[in-house]
Amino acid sequence: MQKINAAIIGLGFVGRAHLDALRRLGISVQGVLGSTPERTKASRDALGLPRAYASLEELAADSSVHVVHLCTPNNEHFQEASQLLRAGKNVLCEKPLTLDSRESAALVSLAKETGRVGGVAYNLRYYPLCQEARALIRKGAIGQVRLVHGSFLQDWLLYPTDWNWRLEAKSGGELRAVSDIGTHWLDLVTWMTNSKVSELCADLATVLPTRRKPKGRVETFQKAGAAETEEVLMTTDDYASVLLRFENDAHGVMTVSQVSAGRKARLWFEVDGSEGSLAFDSESPNSLWIGRRDRASEVLPKDPALQSPESRGYAAYPGGHAEGYPDTFVQLFKDFYSYVAAGDFRAPRSFPTFDTGHDELLLCEAIAESAQKRSWVSVGA
Repeated sequence: MQKINAAIIGLGFVGRAHLDALRRLGISVQGVLGSTPERTKASRDALGLPRAYASLEELAADSSVHVVHLCTPNNEHFQEASQLLRAGKNVLCEKPLTLDSRESAALVSLAKETGRVGGVAYNLRYYPLCQEARALIRKGAIGQVRLVHGSFLQDWLLYPTDWNWRLEAKSGGELRAVSDIGTHWLDLVTWMTNSKVSELCADLATVLPTRRKPKGRVETFQKAGAAETEEVLMTTDDYASVLLRFENDAHGVMTVSQVSAGRKARLWFEVDGSEGSLAFDSESPNSLWIGRRDRASEVLPKDPALQSPESRGYAAYPGGHAEGYPDTFVQLFKDFYSYVAAGDFRAPRSFPTFDTGHDELLLCEAIAESAQKRSWVSVGA
């Protein structure tokens, strides 16, 4: 495999997850670019990286870098990705890809025009048993898919004093719970069932109409502490429930929340077919429930020896050795970097692409429109 080098923009919570996964794969990270020169240098020193870039222009001009990971606020993705693609870099961007579908469509076109590869970090596809669920659905193990339902629940924004840049529309976009975690769930179930959402009906709520914004910096998932605060009006969604109709005639519902006490990051889904059901819970990611009517239901453990040939390559360790959230980044990046190294960019792509990111923005816009109109809408209409 050709040696591929990376760089990372943003080394907060998720940027460090990207760095850990790249190191596990033996991919050299040439340097980092942070929000300020001081933070950039501090990250370089703390994490033992070779270079602290002074600007996006300096990183884009570094010929030793082949892939750049964007782990920055959502409103920065479009400009960063555009500049890097034009500089000949491949880009792996955190979700959502951009703030709206106009920008995401432009990035899809620019990636094709520049002949570069674009990926989006919908890493939750890469739990080994999510891969197994997809394989079972594809081979007809549960019959025709009829119902798809579930949720993604968190509690890290439960209190009015909880704060993060995602709360503000100027940084994160008009939608928050939907774009931040809802798109993870939607990507996962549409990918597993091989069917897009055609129509939807959404209910959104801003449960906390005001919050206390710290006047200092707060890292993702960290408490603001006793910092001086100011009251800020909220417009982004804390909660959403969305009725779904799929192109394969299946029906479903998704609920997302960032104000559900005790739920740290619980992604759950169930897919009900004409011959059986499948259910997965990310709080117990090493087991897959398989439901039956005519015989006892069963629980499949994460074990490559028991999994389908299509999914066992995504389980890095033998049965009985747990795998979780950090491992999903490893498997996603393994797919992405193997594709880049192979060099045939006309070949099918198994990882979530810029087209995937664009589809998720179309879903977000349909959800926002439906909630505003209080009615069913067609996706991408």
